[in-house]
Amino acid sequence: MLELSILGFLYEQPMHAYELRQRISGLSGHIRPVSDGALYPAVNRLRAAGFVDKMSVPDGGRRLLSLTEAGRAELLRRLRDPADVEITDRNNFLILLAFLGHLPDPADQAAVLRRRLDFYEQPASYFYDQGRPLRAIEMDDRFRRGMLSLAAATRRADKDWLRAELADLEQAPGREA
Repeated sequence: MLELSILGFLYEQPMHAYELRQRISGLSGHIRPVSDGALYPAVNRLRAAGFVDKMSVPDGGRRLLSLTEAGRAELLRRLRDPADVEITDRNNFLILLAFLGHLPDPADQAAVLRRRLDFYEQPASYFYDQGRPLRAIEMDDRFRRGMLSLAAATRRADKDWLRAELADLEQAPGREA
């Protein structure tokens, strides 16, 4: 998700690595603060792939990172066709969601949201009994019951939001049939 965040923020504007790290940390820092030891190798991988360019600017020798046309295309490709973990993992999905608005076609946006909603339609739990997902009311441990109750409430709220957004996107002007 670090690479997606880099591509997403640079899609919006060129910036210095320090500013980029701050923005990424603001987006996901409470989960995984971004260190220079993680950021610079990711930027270098994206540069080697031709997605990011680094140019010197007259401000004391710092370099400005920008997205190449290939980088713009790569971001849109990743947004259109996210990996399964970007759909199923809540934190990864939220990062994907932060940049989903860069996709110009509402049908592409809706397809991603539909995948998330389809994922939610599958029975799931943190705890299982012989392969069957357990529900909160089946838990004796209050803290596990709390985990499942919170997860169920979040799941309901997410599904409601996804359904509303999908309905809105289906009404969007210029939506391809």
